[in-house]
Amino acid sequence: MNFQVRKEANATVITLAGRLDAVTVPEYERKVQQLINDGDSRFVVDFDGLAYISSAGLRGLLVMAKLLKAKGGQVRFANVKGAVKEVFAISGFNAIFGMDESVAASLATLS
Repeated sequence: MNFQVRKEANATVITLAGRLDAVTVPEYERKVQQLINDGDSRFVVDFDGLAYISSAGLRGLLVMAKLLKAKGGQVRFANVKGAVKEVFAISGFNAIFGMDESVAASLATLS
């Protein structure tokens, strides 16, 4: 998994690439926890480069949402496509999380 972070005016954008699964989710959770501990509370997760997500990866996203809820934060998902979008639909995550067609749309929604 490739995990990149950039700060925008109103949110922190996390860009994921590769796989979010049982092997990579501990690193994802650790990095997200650090960002939240550092005071970030509004996130956009960009799934454009993510090719695969497992149930462990879904759990990692739920952990993030739970941490943010405790801090009054928000998260939006952008560019959820292909097999990842299918997993979201099957698991019901598309009804739990706000999803947008682009990072720009997610940032606008958080404004």
